[in-house]
Amino acid sequence: MQGVEARQLFGAKPDASQQSTAPFGGYAKGCLAGGVQLAETGPTWQAMRLSRNRNWGHPQAIDFVQKLSRFAATQPGWEGLYIGDISQPRGGPMLTGHRSHQLGLDIDIWMLPPKRLNLSRAERESLSSISLRRANGAFTNDNYSRQHHEIMKAAAKDPRVARIFVFPGAKVRMCKEEKGDRAWLRKIRPWYGHHYHFHVRLKCPKGASGCVDQAAPPAGDGCADAEQWAKNILNPPPPDPNAPPPKPRRELRMQDLPRQCVAVLQSQ
Repeated sequence: MQGVEARQLFGAKPDASQQSTAPFGGYAKGCLAGGVQLAETGPTWQAMRLSRNRNWGHPQAIDFVQKLSRFAATQPGWEGLYIGDISQPRGGPMLTGHRSHQLGLDIDIWMLPPKRLNLSRAERESLSSISLRRANGAFTNDNYSRQHHEIMKAAAKDPRVARIFVFPGAKVRMCKEEKGDRAWLRKIRPWYGHHYHFHVRLKCPKGASGCVDQAAPPAGDGCADAEQWAKNILNPPPPDPNAPPPKPRRELRMQDLPRQCVAVLQSQ
C-alpha cells in the first residue's frame, strides 16, 4: 500500500469507513474517517454528477449545505442549490480534478440558479452550470445577480467557514456593492477559475485534533488584493526571468498522508 498512488486507493472505495467521524491532515493532503453522505435530493438542494460519488463529507459540511440551501431558496429565482463536489467517501486524493477536497470540508456550489429540484440522474450528468465571468475573470457578466452576492455573503457569515474561493471579478463587484457590514468580505478570496461554482472551505471542527487548518486570511476586507488580481488579468505582469521552473507535480502516495489514513482505508 505504501508505494501505491493514494488516489487509486481512495478512489476505489464506494462508501465511508465504519469509524467515528474525524478529518486527518490538511485540505490537500489528508483523509476523512466516518464520512456522511449528502442525500442526493433534499427539500432545497440536489447533488450533481452523482457518478463521481463525491457527495460525502464531514457532518458539519452536510449541515452547512442544508442550511445554506434553505437560505438560497428564499432568494428570487432560486429553488435552492445545486451542489458539486464535496469529497470521496473516505476523502483523500481524487482520481481526477481537485487537489483539495480531501477532508470532507470543501464544498463546490454551482452558480446556476436551480429552477427545479427533481432532476433525474441523467440530467445531473448532462446539465452544466453557468459562468459568471467576463474578460477572463476580471469582471462579472450578465449572469451575475444580487442573489449570488447574498448567497455567498450568507455562506461567509457562517462561523464555520474559513474561506470562499471565487473568481476575482466577483469579489471586486461584491466589494463595490456591499454597503453594510463588510467584515465577511475577508473570507471571500480571489482564485483562478471558480466562475462556474464557488468553493466553500470550512474550518477544522472543534475537537478534531488530527485536522490541520489553513492559515487565516490576511487582515482587512481583501478588496484591494482582489482589484490587483483583476488588473493583473487585464495587464499581465512580465514573467520573472529569475523565477525557478515549476517543480513537476507528483501524485501523493500513502506515506505522504497522515498515518491514520491507512486505518481509514482498511476499515470496513
